[in-house]
Amino acid sequence: MLNFSYYNPTRIIFGKGTLDKVGAEAAQYGKKVLFHYGSGSIKRNGVFDAVDASLKASGLTVVYLDGVVPNPRLSLVRKGIELCKKEKIDLILAVGGGSVID
Repeated sequence: MLNFSYYNPTRIIFGKGTLDKVGAEAAQYGKKVLFHYGSGSIKRNGVFDAVDASLKASGLTVVYLDGVVPNPRLSLVRKGIELCKKEKIDLILAVGGGSVID
């Protein structure tokens, strides 16, 4: 067995009135954000537009990764890793339900 230490800081913000604050919250962690989301309801219910506007109003550069499905395949994880490296992402913002956070 290998000895190791693992640190994975995660902050989940949930609830009424949180969409307008997401940009200010995200800006505390860097200037370039990967906005990770599903492909369905987030666009239809206005959440995508509200989050995107909040991020941009806070001066953040936004890179998008959509197409999340339940129990995502390793190929999507690898796509996200490559995108983060290529774009020099400071933070990942997962918006939606459990599949996005997975």
